[in-house]
Amino acid sequence: MTVPAIPKGSRVYLLLDMAATDYQRTKLLALARQVLATEAAAITALQDRLGDDFLRAIDVILGCRGRVVVSGIGKSGHVARKIASTLASTGTPAFFVHPAEAIHGDLGMITQDDVLIALSNSGESAELLAIVPMIKRQGAKLIALTGNHDSTLARYADAHLDAAVNAEACPLGLAPTASTTAALALGDALALALLDARGFSAEDFARSHPGGALGRRLLTHVRDVMRQGPDVPQVPVSATLAAAVLEMSGKGLGLTAVLHPDGTVAGIFTDGDLRRCLGRVTDLQRATVAEFMSTQPRRIAADKLAVEAVEVMEAGRPVMALLVIDAEGRLTGVLHMHDLIRAKVI
Repeated sequence: MTVPAIPKGSRVYLLLDMAATDYQRTKLLALARQVLATEAAAITALQDRLGDDFLRAIDVILGCRGRVVVSGIGKSGHVARKIASTLASTGTPAFFVHPAEAIHGDLGMITQDDVLIALSNSGESAELLAIVPMIKRQGAKLIALTGNHDSTLARYADAHLDAAVNAEACPLGLAPTASTTAALALGDALALALLDARGFSAEDFARSHPGGALGRRLLTHVRDVMRQGPDVPQVPVSATLAAAVLEMSGKGLGLTAVLHPDGTVAGIFTDGDLRRCLGRVTDLQRATVAEFMSTQPRRIAADKLAVEAVEVMEAGRPVMALLVIDAEGRLTGVLHMHDLIRAKVI
């Protein structure tokens, strides 16, 4: 008996189509999770392999009088570029050289004082093996990062970093996936171990990242963004409440510093203080600001990082501004949250 076709657009057809779609989506999610699990396992397995060869690689690079040159081809080449970039930004001068370009002239970029880190999962990449004898002949050191410790590249190396994986995450077992992830992670481990060995600091890091948000956070100081001079709202401790309100309104920050005669900070008077005192004041011209000011304002020094000012503002009950003082407690400026936003510190 012939089974009739299910008409497209019918309820049964739509239900079957939805079921097939749900099955396919579930299958795709399962595959994606398996890829992540496989790659995570590949990275975890690297930990037990770190030992004398890793430390030898560290010593070779620390003893380098030139630059670290990183090279690889194909997917390993992409990983090599990233490792070179990470090394350079964390205190180890490094650059990438394409092995195919190297055998056509770019080999001149590498000197006897340099260290070559060669990436190849098989350890048998012809382009790399073509340049290694010349590198060794001129006296440069070689670190091999491969997935095969018996490979030609590994045998040539002064230090071998083992990035072998049990299986690729690719369901076909063909596309470099877990192997490139493992190589990338091992490169990060090398770069950050060198960072620590060199005593590379956050300030050093910022100097090589001046143009982005990271540089602004690590290089911008309070003195660079604070209000100074006539822009700073301030009244003497003897000022009337009316004078304080006038100063607040004129400077537009919703506050005024209150100062002793010697310029040291006596307190701060804010919009909040004004709202709280309105019900108790009968004469703004006779009441003094000292009666209603806050005597423990949050303060910061001008040489502190602006990002530290954010932490002070947000600690406990958040505030919108800080008084900037010198070592003797004298007022030198005021820093408002809006100043930090304009400077793109936050």
